[in-house]
Amino acid sequence: MRLDTEKYAYSVEFMCGRLGVSRSGYYDWRSRPESATAQRREELKVLIEKSFDMSDSTYGHRRIQAQLHRWGVAAGVELVRRLMRELGLVPCLPRPKRFNLTQVAAGQVPDLVGRDFTADAPGEKLVGDITISRPGKAGCTSQRSSTAARRKSSVTRWTTTTKPH
Repeated sequence: MRLDTEKYAYSVEFMCGRLGVSRSGYYDWRSRPESATAQRREELKVLIEKSFDMSDSTYGHRRIQAQLHRWGVAAGVELVRRLMRELGLVPCLPRPKRFNLTQVAAGQVPDLVGRDFTADAPGEKLVGDITISRPGKAGCTSQRSSTAARRKSSVTRWTTTTKPH
């Protein structure tokens, strides 16, 4: 990193004395051309910005590294990550996945039971309900099937599974 001494509060003589470096050594270092590593990093920054812009700011460091590999440019994932951080390139995060387990009906769903859950005999009207709850990351689906009858009691069966849908 090349420093312009006019911007800083301490003189070159003072800083060279503190660091144990001669003034002529400092000025010799300042006049040298950039190292090959610094030049390569600047070239990589240009390619990283190009890849990032081509992806509409959606690619992260892994995808950009894969893109550079496809272009025939060798660069490690960590180097690409570091350079993206230096450039201030932050990819946009994808929207969270939303799971829709039901499909939209074509029209109004008919009420075949007429909200009357009583039946003359067991097995005439069958009613079912599916409830999906996701405690933490694991999914839990419970299904309740019951036979509606005129009696107050009905046959109820509970099925619980943690398998993905």
